[in-house]
Amino acid sequence: MSDTPRLAGRLAVITGASRGLGAALARRFAAEGAHVVLVARTVGGLEEVDDTIRSAGGEPATLLPLDLAELDKVDALGPALYERFGRLDVLVCNAAVLKALSPVAYGDPGLWDPVLTVNLTANYRLIRTLHPLLRTGPAGRVIAVTCTPGHVPAPFWGAYGVSKAGLENLVAMYAAETATEAVRVNLVDPGPMRTRLRATAYPGEDPAAPPEPDSLTDVFVDLAAPDSSAHGRRIALQPS
Repeated sequence: MSDTPRLAGRLAVITGASRGLGAALARRFAAEGAHVVLVARTVGGLEEVDDTIRSAGGEPATLLPLDLAELDKVDALGPALYERFGRLDVLVCNAAVLKALSPVAYGDPGLWDPVLTVNLTANYRLIRTLHPLLRTGPAGRVIAVTCTPGHVPAPFWGAYGVSKAGLENLVAMYAAETATEAVRVNLVDPGPMRTRLRATAYPGEDPAAPPEPDSLTDVFVDLAAPDSSAHGRRIALQPS
């Protein structure tokens, strides 16, 4: 970590911030001087992350308990942030749900919609409601978290793989549309991480084998910084 906070004064929204990579990014962004708005369903998890930020000397976070499947509430986020802060510098689209792995032909239709809603549609709605705030500043940044099944079709990943493929296409289109603006838009594939989602997908794997999410935060700081020029990129951090 740099001795000089690279995100000083930046306002960042991070979804899925109560655990895993989202919590790691919340801690790191706060340590780099950002004020973080943390979005997740679980109040207790958000409070634990905020406690960690405070104990490390960071600025107390703004906690926003929100289920991204409630799309009308997602739509209200932009106006709410405008009323409170009048701006937004960084959006990290990190939240995702897996539900179950299964062959496409035998998948449970009842699990398809929830995965597509959170992993894809909610991110479209976040971009839609927050873009007006991001574009008014001098250095708006959007970082969406993806994975290998979103880039290379993987058997049995069903709705999750489709949702991430859709997210990658969505973000690529958004990047093309903002090429002449100050908003910079990128995808990051962190690869295997020691998270609950990973443990669900690979129950036979040694849970200590993948790296901790905290070790994978550098590139997110780089992309969120006002001096970043990266745009329209898909950055893979490690073999998946």
